[in-house]
Amino acid sequence: MTTPDTGEKSPSNALSLAVIKLLKGVIYQDDDPGLWQQIMTLQPRIRDYVAVMGLTFQIDESEGYAWLSTRADDEDISPLPRLMSRRQLSYPVSLLIALLRRKLAEADTTGGEVRLILDREEVVNLMRTFLPESSNEARLVDQIDSHLNKVAELGFIRRLRDQRDKIEVRRIIKAYVDAQWLNEFDQRLQEYQRHIDPASDPSPNDEARN
Repeated sequence: MTTPDTGEKSPSNALSLAVIKLLKGVIYQDDDPGLWQQIMTLQPRIRDYVAVMGLTFQIDESEGYAWLSTRADDEDISPLPRLMSRRQLSYPVSLLIALLRRKLAEADTTGGEVRLILDREEVVNLMRTFLPESSNEARLVDQIDSHLNKVAELGFIRRLRDQRDKIEVRRIIKAYVDAQWLNEFDQRLQEYQRHIDPASDPSPNDEARN
């Protein structure tokens, strides 16, 4: 006698589904509340499961997202091949991530909306100061759009489906750009400017900080 299919996931299937989804990228509570509840319930098992693959399960319940990262190498254990690949970021992409992270920090400080949504024009204006001057506005916007696409691939932003000129900054960016990094933000911006314009001389403030 066969058991009727109730459509419910078995415990083993639920674990497999949660791990597969995490391997594909960051999981947000708002995107899939059902999956989020499974992840909350299965936290210890997920952590043990991915540890075998050299990964660490991380979750921020207050912010509502979970993700996987590569486990730090242990001197007593032979290192495993990296499952989560590292990406070398260009200076403009790194700069854009830094500027978006600062905007999120400012929004959190003012106690505004939980979601940070920016106009593409606002992002262009954020970047304009730190990019070489261009007389071709359309080309500049295209370049920044290309950088935004890279940041979207990393999972730090997403474009709103019904408003393509609107960009949501995903809160996972806080896990990769921490408070200490933000404290060094001004110095990093000076480094970006020197990279873009190597001929520029450091200001007296720069010399004082060095």
